[in-house]
Amino acid sequence: MDRIFLDLALLTIVTQLFFFFAFFFFSKTNKLNLPAGSKGWPIIGEMWDYIQAGRLGAPQSFFLERMANHSPNVFRTKLLGQDMAVFCGPAGNKFIYTKENKYVASWIPSHLSKKNGSLAIYPSLSSSLRDQPEALKEYIPMMDAMAKDQLEEHWAPHKEVKAFLLAKTYSYTFGCNLLMSVKDPKHIARMYGPFKEMVSGLSSLPIKFPGTPFNRAVKASRIISEEIMAVVKQRRREIMESQETAIRTDILGKLLEGSEDDGMVCKRIVGFLLGSYHTVSIAITFTISHIAQYPDVYESVFQEQMEIARSKAAGEPLNWQDIQKMKYSWCVVCESMRLMPPSKGSFREAITDFTYEGVTIPRGWKTHWTVHTTHKNPKYFPEPEKFDPSRFEGKGPAPYTFVPFGGGPRMCPGREYARLEILSFIHNVVTKFKISKVDPNEKVIYRNSPFPANGLLIRLEPVGN
Repeated sequence: MDRIFLDLALLTIVTQLFFFFAFFFFSKTNKLNLPAGSKGWPIIGEMWDYIQAGRLGAPQSFFLERMANHSPNVFRTKLLGQDMAVFCGPAGNKFIYTKENKYVASWIPSHLSKKNGSLAIYPSLSSSLRDQPEALKEYIPMMDAMAKDQLEEHWAPHKEVKAFLLAKTYSYTFGCNLLMSVKDPKHIARMYGPFKEMVSGLSSLPIKFPGTPFNRAVKASRIISEEIMAVVKQRRREIMESQETAIRTDILGKLLEGSEDDGMVCKRIVGFLLGSYHTVSIAITFTISHIAQYPDVYESVFQEQMEIARSKAAGEPLNWQDIQKMKYSWCVVCESMRLMPPSKGSFREAITDFTYEGVTIPRGWKTHWTVHTTHKNPKYFPEPEKFDPSRFEGKGPAPYTFVPFGGGPRMCPGREYARLEILSFIHNVVTKFKISKVDPNEKVIYRNSPFPANGLLIRLEPVGN
C-alpha cells in the first residue's frame, strides 16, 4: 500500500512539474507574436503534405495554399522536425538573401551535416566563379568540344534517345574533365556508379541501416572521396616534381595554387561536381523538353543558333562572344527553369530573435526560402503554367521573383558556369538534330527536383547541311 501511495505521489509531482514547465514554455512563446500557420502532426509536422504536393506534380501548392490561408509574407510550419518560418514572395526572398550573418546563417539538416558523420554537403568552389564570370570563358571551347563528342557518341547512332540519362552523363563527364582533367572513360565510369548512388542518397530518408538507400549513399560518398583524393595527391606530387603534365588549366590546378590542404581541395571538387551535375542536367533536360514540344520555340532557337554556326570557320569552336549572342536561347532556358527549377530553395537558421512583417522569428527557428512562392505565382507570372520565353526579354521579371540560383552572398557560384555549359550543349543539339517528344504527355515526378518519369524519350532527325 505504501508503495502505491509513493508511486502516486511521484506521479503527482512529475505531472505538476510537467504542467509547470509546459505553462512556462507556452506562456513565454505566447508572448511572442509568431507567424500564423500550423505545426501539423506531432513529430512529422507537415512533411507529409510537403512531400505529397510534389508527388501530385504541384509542389508550389503546399506554399501557395498556406500563403492564402495564413499570410502572403511569412507563415509558420514544421518541416524536417524543425519549427520553420517560410519567407514568401520577392520581399521575403530579398530579406533572406540580404540578412545573411545578421539575422540568419546557413543551416543544413542534421542527417546531411558532417557532425552526424553521414553525407556531407561539401563547400562549393571559390566565389570567383560568381564574381568574375569572364574567368570561365577559357572553358567554352572545351564545353563545345565535349558536347560535340557526347552527341556523336551517344546521340547520333540512334533515332531515339532518353535525354535525361544522356544529359546526366554529359554533365558528369564534363565535370570530371573540367575539374580534374579526368578523361579516361574507364576512370570516369568507375566513379560514376558510386557518384550516382551518393546523389540519390541526398533525397532519401536518413536511415543508416544496412541496405537502405542512405546507407549505400554514405558508403558511396567514401568511395568518391577516396577516388578524388587520389587524383588530388597525384597532381600535388606532379607539381612538386615540376612535371609538365602538372601545368593544366583545370579547376583542380587553380585550387592547388592556393593554401588549402588536400582534404579541403577534395571537398571543394566533390561539392562542385555535385552542384554542376544536378543543376546542369535538369536544366538541359527540361530545356530540350520544351524546345521539342513547341515547334515555334524550336524554330526560333534553331535560327539563332544557326546564325552563330554560319559565322564560324570550319572547326572553329564557340567562344565568349558567341554565348552572348544566344539571347533568345537563354530566355528559353530561363523559362524552363521557372517552370521546372533544378533546386527548390534552401534553409537558414535564425541566429537572433528578429521581427519581419510584424511577427517575431525566435532565435533557433529555421527559415526557408523557395522558388515555389514566386515561380508559379500568378501575381508575378500571369498564366504561370504557360511556357512563354518572352517573359525574360527586355528587363525580364521583377527582382527576386525568378530565383533558380538563389541570391545574395549565397547565390549559387556556379550560375555562370551553368549558363555557359547549358547554352553550349543546346547549340550543338539544335544545329545537329531536329527534335520532337515521343510522348508529349510524359509525367514529371518531383522529389527534391523534377525529372521526367520515363527519361524524356526524344526523336532525332539529322539537320541537313
